[in-house]
This record gives sequence, structure tokens and C-alpha cells, in this order.
Amino acid sequence: MRVFWTFFWTFLLTEMLTYVVSSMSGVEVNLVTGAILSVVVTVLIFVVTAIIPNEPVQKH
Repeated sequence: MRVFWTFFWTFLLTEMLTYVVSSMSGVEVNLVTGAILSVVVTVLIFVVTAIIPNEPVQKH
């Protein structure tokens, strides 16, 4: 379920970003580009969260 919601919100946000950027640059909106970008960003989010340690920080 966590993967689904992460992809859902990433998909919505990247499609909004693709729409805004294409509108500002005067190019046609391409939904496939946003979909591919959302898959890449979702995978990147899970890779980064797997790399970040989960242990508490020791006091100095």
C-alpha cells in the first residue's frame, strides 16, 4: 500500500510539473513523459529511503 500511495502522489505531482513546464515553454503537454518521470522518481524515493540509516543519532 505504501508503494501505491507513493506512486500515486508522485504521479500527480510530476504530471502537474510537466504541465506547468510545458505551458511555460510553449510546448505540447506530453503525458507519457510525466508518467516515465514519475516511475523514475518513485524508484529514486525508495532507493534513498533504503540508504538512509534508521538508527537514532548518538549524543556527542
